[in-house]
Amino acid sequence: MSEPDVREGAVPFGQYQTWYRITGELDEGPTPLVVVHGGPGCSHDYLEVLAAMADTGRAVVHYDQIGGGRSTHLPDQRADFWTVGLFLDELDNLLQHLGIGDRYHLLGQSWGGMLGAEHATRRPLGLQSLVLSNSPASMALWASEAKGLRAQLPAEVAATLDRHEAEGTYEDPAYKAATDVYYERHVCRVRPKPAGLVRTEAFMAEDPTVYHTMNGPNEFLCIGSLREWTIIDRLGAISAPTLLISGRFDEATPVTVQPFADGIADVRWEIFEESSHMPFVEEPERYREVVEAFLASHD
Repeated sequence: MSEPDVREGAVPFGQYQTWYRITGELDEGPTPLVVVHGGPGCSHDYLEVLAAMADTGRAVVHYDQIGGGRSTHLPDQRADFWTVGLFLDELDNLLQHLGIGDRYHLLGQSWGGMLGAEHATRRPLGLQSLVLSNSPASMALWASEAKGLRAQLPAEVAATLDRHEAEGTYEDPAYKAATDVYYERHVCRVRPKPAGLVRTEAFMAEDPTVYHTMNGPNEFLCIGSLREWTIIDRLGAISAPTLLISGRFDEATPVTVQPFADGIADVRWEIFEESSHMPFVEEPERYREVVEAFLASHD
């Protein structure tokens, strides 16, 4: 079987540009899959492994949200520019531009799943199914669970985090080293880090505007504009069949995911026992098997 075609381009979004990559043919085969990356402010690179699902004949669409990756960067924009609504509009614009708004699956990872859930509450007619991978239903739950995970860190690591947070010295090498201990447990347990994750981290280090504005300095200190975000009271509006995915060691703990399971009518939940926040690289074969079977059942 020949390799799927790969096409890259940019979609005008107002005066900005949204970069995208399509693996496979949109107008052939099963319903296309649109992949929404996390962050906010990441790039698609750490999720690039999902392009392999195009081997089944299903086109896979990745894109970089504005403010990150290869899309337009806006480091001088005020904090009130970066909103959930902005990224929902960008997603709608991409679907329309690619001509797939009447037929698509959506897979959102972490923040991408939060965005995907918001998108699904609008009940878009073309959304055939939704995959919420490693995503919380509430940032208050995320923050409270992060405190519990931090309490399990070695005492000296926890003390380092506490000391530097009290002083606001988030860039101190000792603080970053302590942060990495948390990340190795609850974000990605694969070492060395996958190449795609390294590329995403490089993009974010070069321009952390969106991440710092909406989230905060790291994964467990959520002091940005998303800190009060929740979708719990709106989950009943989601009518698309939904697959929940999380890892046993995930920073998106079962407590943060449970509201999705309780509030969405047509839902199933798969927990990956050997994974944290990135089961698509921690247990790639099983992840692909589970997602492909779910998508095929809703084509």
